[in-house]
Amino acid sequence: MQVRIIDGTAASTLMEPLTALVVKAGEVILAVNRAAMRVDGKQDGSPVTEADLAADRIIAEGLVQLAGDVPSLSEERTELACPPFRDSFFLIDPLDGTKEFVAGRDEFTVNLAIVTCGVPLLGIVSAPALGLLWRGIVGQGAECVTFDGATMGAAKPIHTRKLPKPGEPWIAAVSRSHGDPKSEAFIESRPNAVRRMVGSAVKFGRIAEGSADIYPRFGPTCEWDVGAGCAVVTAAGGRVTDGQGGELRFGERRDTGFIIPEFIAWGDPQAVGTH
Repeated sequence: MQVRIIDGTAASTLMEPLTALVVKAGEVILAVNRAAMRVDGKQDGSPVTEADLAADRIIAEGLVQLAGDVPSLSEERTELACPPFRDSFFLIDPLDGTKEFVAGRDEFTVNLAIVTCGVPLLGIVSAPALGLLWRGIVGQGAECVTFDGATMGAAKPIHTRKLPKPGEPWIAAVSRSHGDPKSEAFIESRPNAVRRMVGSAVKFGRIAEGSADIYPRFGPTCEWDVGAGCAVVTAAGGRVTDGQGGELRFGERRDTGFIIPEFIAWGDPQAVGTH
């Protein structure tokens, strides 16, 4: 099958239908009774629920209709992936923050990205229980949209904020479920650091909208956890790097388990490398 390369122009034509698809997946998740749902464990010990699988089915079916010639890499269908993806592919986490979802909290997301030539180009991060969605296309800007069910509000342009001035605190978005000593030490090295505990990929949204400065994760994550947020933050004026300030690459190797060993989301690209 001939796979097409999705550039910024093509991505812009897909943004609205992809947004609608992500919102629909969120509706399916919210319809699941968390008190009665089945929760299974994966080989890596992480949980998977019927909500994860239902959202994935909605997205998979929708992508076939929208762009059947573009391959996908989903957390719930990694066995079907055929890397390396040399052109464009969809990168999907149908329910990011499953632990938050199982615990009854609202900070879980549906993440969808278009990755072209190894780099996230378009990203959508939707928090259905919060009625918030962050989206962007690199080089075209980012925006936040509120929604209620399938009813979408007006899109509001967003931008990351500048490096804090001397004496001003750094706002660090930190994980509620996945803390690690190296990330804590990194945050501690920021002047007057203030921690904001946030679940799932909502942290990327907070960086993109300028309500946080930095989100370090010096522990392993998977590509589908990061791809959409990386595109949104970059589109909003920020940058997401590896732990040494280098570029993250996506969809190139299966033998690593699609693992990203560590990353840092920076609101201000000028801050990159200020360890």
